[in-house]
Amino acid sequence: MEMESPAERRLYAIHSHLLPSSNAEDDSFLRRNHTSSSHFFHGQKYGVVLPEKLQSGKWNVYRSVRSPMKLVSRFADHPEIGTLHDNFVHAVETYKDYKYLGTRIRVDGTVGEYKWMTFGEAATAREAIGSGLRCYGIEQGACVGLYFINRPEWLVVDHACAAYSYTSVPLYDTLGPDAVNYVVNHSGIQAIFCVPQTLNTLLSFISQIPSVRLIVVVGGADEHLPSLPLTSGVKLISYLKLLGQGRSNLQPFCPPKPEDVATICYTSGTTGTPKGVVLTHGNLIANVAGFCRAIKFYPSDIYISYLPLAHIYERTNQIISVYYGVGIGFYQGDNLKLMDDLAALRPTIFCSVPRLYNRIYAGITNAVKTSGVLKERLFRAAYNSKKQAIMNGRNASPIWDRLVFNKIREKLGGRVRFMGSGASPLSPDVMDFLRVCFGCLVVEGYGMTETSCIITLMDEGDNLSGHVGSPNSACEIKLVDVPEMNYTSEDEPYPRGEICVRGPIVFQGYYKDEIQTREVVDDDGWLHTGDIGLWLPGGRLKIIDRKKNIFKLAQGEYIAPEKVENVYAKCKFVLQCFIYGDSLNSSLVAVVAVEPDVLRNWAASEGIQYEDLAQLCNDPRARNAVLAEMDDVGREAQLKGFEFAKALTLVPEPFTVENGLLTPTFKIKRPQAKAYFAKAISNMYAELSVSDPTPQKMS
Repeated sequence: MEMESPAERRLYAIHSHLLPSSNAEDDSFLRRNHTSSSHFFHGQKYGVVLPEKLQSGKWNVYRSVRSPMKLVSRFADHPEIGTLHDNFVHAVETYKDYKYLGTRIRVDGTVGEYKWMTFGEAATAREAIGSGLRCYGIEQGACVGLYFINRPEWLVVDHACAAYSYTSVPLYDTLGPDAVNYVVNHSGIQAIFCVPQTLNTLLSFISQIPSVRLIVVVGGADEHLPSLPLTSGVKLISYLKLLGQGRSNLQPFCPPKPEDVATICYTSGTTGTPKGVVLTHGNLIANVAGFCRAIKFYPSDIYISYLPLAHIYERTNQIISVYYGVGIGFYQGDNLKLMDDLAALRPTIFCSVPRLYNRIYAGITNAVKTSGVLKERLFRAAYNSKKQAIMNGRNASPIWDRLVFNKIREKLGGRVRFMGSGASPLSPDVMDFLRVCFGCLVVEGYGMTETSCIITLMDEGDNLSGHVGSPNSACEIKLVDVPEMNYTSEDEPYPRGEICVRGPIVFQGYYKDEIQTREVVDDDGWLHTGDIGLWLPGGRLKIIDRKKNIFKLAQGEYIAPEKVENVYAKCKFVLQCFIYGDSLNSSLVAVVAVEPDVLRNWAASEGIQYEDLAQLCNDPRARNAVLAEMDDVGREAQLKGFEFAKALTLVPEPFTVENGLLTPTFKIKRPQAKAYFAKAISNMYAELSVSDPTPQKMS
């Protein structure tokens, strides 16, 4: 079951040294006996602090208050669940006839109401798919690729991989053909599940992926599939055919062990070729078990699945949903129709990324500003009253919901009771706004693929925004000094440094890449995340920025560009923002992808004539208006003087994965953006050198 590591033994030693009379398994005594434990817990409320080494006496390692003496690796209620297969078997036994996977898309491609597959039906399908793979000679331990966006079959195939000890390897569409080709070869994938659209991509380099023996097309009819030359050695069949073949030739399960590899998740990163993050069943179960100590879901809950399943954030949400028996409704596959899907599904759990939450925030605030004086006053009164109540832990008057906020809640279907945010920092204003408008629990987390997802999570009942919560019960965290950036544990008022994580959630390494693995995991098992954080009172972590993203301006001021971009993202004109600066120049410049409708409406109100959006973006009046609005937003967020963008370029096209400016998790690829906008950056600094007596050198 749970092996005791030297770290665990060290903690038991500390525990017995400080509290000789208490039972090592029971830390409730610590919370009762304030006199003997105050120096042990340092008055923390959400996280507790412990010494890393007994000899050094430095108290610098934080753990969750929920499990300070032992890092969690199993579910409290079901310690027998050690693998993803065990987790699904538990769900099938407990929730057999409950609805599990829902889709609106009919067999003929039309869209209607949600139709559901139960846990029991999904279990039958996963047995057939796994058996079918065995019939085609795919042996346990083989890598199986999933090359399509979210739909019920994705989960069925993933459960089949767990039941028959295959390693699932998600391939994302947005990686582009070259990267998919690389991942298939690097991981030696033997079978790939795809859809007709992604099949065409695979066929374009079929001769370059010799490990592949079987391609299964989801949503394709056998009679429409192309025939491959026999010499290719690849069989091409439909999902339905594999299902039928497996059903008539069922094979016994081949259950994995917790230490077996469950998945290899390739992360795109902002530079270089994709890296394969190796995660075991034990890694994923530990992470989800830690989450489940903090947050409870129920079989009556409904979750909407639209975040990419190829990423660890959505993958973990799915594992949590299985444990709790939550129904999962899939979007149609088109982000532009997400609002329509939300109205049809009416989910109770909604997880997203700041990019979408920022758009919801901007959309509502813009609607309020243009609704007329009376409605705007009503909204402000309602907002301030309800926010005050939430901050003071009181229930707000229900009149505000009836008059104002219920209409906003309906935008997400009207039933959302839990909102999660991850992938990048959510601005405190937007967090508070969501809590007030949607009247539900809004939780921000922090994690990465290399830690099987969640590192920290906000605690229920914690109304402070602007941080990412306390440690997951399945890991411990410390901050390491970064002297070259002046970040140290001695910093006042809060200790700062690079965030390092250790525990059963930390990955096994990058696949076939010992060198890069050693760069991030040290000899003591600490994963160095590359993120800079600080500890707030109560053992809560705040992310300042990426270590490698911080840069210095000519006058020596450090800039965290993502912090500035997150502030400007709240400006109504801004769809996306790229902040640039370097040590040769004393001020920042910005490239803004505009919100087309907002800019057009502004131009109409000003009586400005233009032929197309590109021409409007080049109009100095438009630039000045957007920069003035950004200045207002910056002042409101209390940006320091040197953090303001002093010059601006407006662009009509958004930054996308396709044009190479975003990673698949929607983070800006800074080196690529710098190269892409090099001319604009050079022009902006040239402009500034004319208008500003401070010497500006062009980069």
